[in-house]
Amino acid sequence: MTGAGGRGDDPRGDLPLGKLALAVVGSATVVLALVTVLMIVLQPSPVVGLIIVLVGIACAIAVMGLVSTRMTRRAYGRGDDRS
Repeated sequence: MTGAGGRGDDPRGDLPLGKLALAVVGSATVVLALVTVLMIVLQPSPVVGLIIVLVGIACAIAVMGLVSTRMTRRAYGRGDDRS
């Protein structure tokens, strides 16, 4: 009997969508939690606080992209049709 997707015992190629979603959202949550702790500890002025929050949101988006790309490449490989 073959494994998932008919690929035999190869664990690559098996990436549950729920696992990917939880990992991506979880990584963004960790970044935003760190930004929240930073805001509580520093208690910056409104302008500095806005800058910290905007940088935190940008970092959360970047981490989401990194985690999803890494998990997808680990499951499916890079592919041969890259430019």
